[in-house]
Amino acid sequence: MLRNTVNGPSRFAFSALVVALWGAAAVAQEPNLTLEKIPDSTPKNVIFVLVDDLRFDGASVLGHPFLETPNIDRLAREGANFEAAYVTTSLCSPSRASILTGQYAHTHQVVDNNNPVPKGTIFFPQYLQQAGYETGFFGKWHMGHGDDEPRPGFDRWVSFRGQGSYLPNRNGLNVDGEKVPQKGYITDELTDYCLKWLNTRSGEKPFFIYLSHKAVHADFRPAERHQNKYEDAPWEAPSTMALTEENFGTKPRWVTDQRNSWHGVDFPYHSRLDVEKYHKRYCETLLAVDEGLNKIFDALNEKGWGEDTLVMFMGDNGFAFGEHGLIDKRTAYEPSMRVPLLARCPSLFGG
Repeated sequence: MLRNTVNGPSRFAFSALVVALWGAAAVAQEPNLTLEKIPDSTPKNVIFVLVDDLRFDGASVLGHPFLETPNIDRLAREGANFEAAYVTTSLCSPSRASILTGQYAHTHQVVDNNNPVPKGTIFFPQYLQQAGYETGFFGKWHMGHGDDEPRPGFDRWVSFRGQGSYLPNRNGLNVDGEKVPQKGYITDELTDYCLKWLNTRSGEKPFFIYLSHKAVHADFRPAERHQNKYEDAPWEAPSTMALTEENFGTKPRWVTDQRNSWHGVDFPYHSRLDVEKYHKRYCETLLAVDEGLNKIFDALNEKGWGEDTLVMFMGDNGFAFGEHGLIDKRTAYEPSMRVPLLARCPSLFGG
């Protein structure tokens, strides 16, 4: 959700999403969502990439001091960056349910990481199917912890139970209702499934891809090729992490209590976890997602769709690494609730 009125480049990106999915007629019916020039009313192909626990500064273009993310950066450089994007519930399942339904958690009823979406709930890809789109879901669903069965709204389905696993495990994947072994690193495998389906599109119908990564959810596990890449990168603890009167003298009691819990920096997850090393593993785990974006760009260009496909990129919630003495998410502080939201479609905006 956007914190304030969408202006400037972001206004055009938001309008472009409407044009891409429903054509110029939909925009004409809503005068507040207009482009200065709508090239045509043909629905665009759309790829929505959702990254788990990716905070608002989780890319070099977004201000991270040492991350190298050339392909995420490309989305912002050639498209639009929604600088004030927030989730209303900073937890995986409620946030993902809100994205798919457009509803708050008290309405869709997914209030934790175990509750499934109530039967009969409408997901927006169902409307896309009605409008003639071919749709595919690839990755983490996580609404109903143990259930990875195909959900309404998707013609192609590749998912896994619960959080899934970075490396192959006994549960494997669910591919269109059939159990299939997971063969490799999950970020790469989901990208490959996505690309395989994309490459079989004929172009006769528009397509919508929902690529829902497990990365970068804890416990962070970089691909082997990225392990220890940032081991020697400089890192500074957040200024609000220090246990001082200046930082905590005016905060409510629950913040101090939270710091003293397993979500605090002094004894994180009831362990001796090092927050600096933890953050660096998080960054290394993101690199495979960035590489996957490059593969998607290449595939779109090979099909001749690179300029005319809307690619959107978002985090499902943020993640604290010491801010206010906290780790993880689940709070209303900015590192927990603010997320990246980027969009690129050269035929409609940016460039």
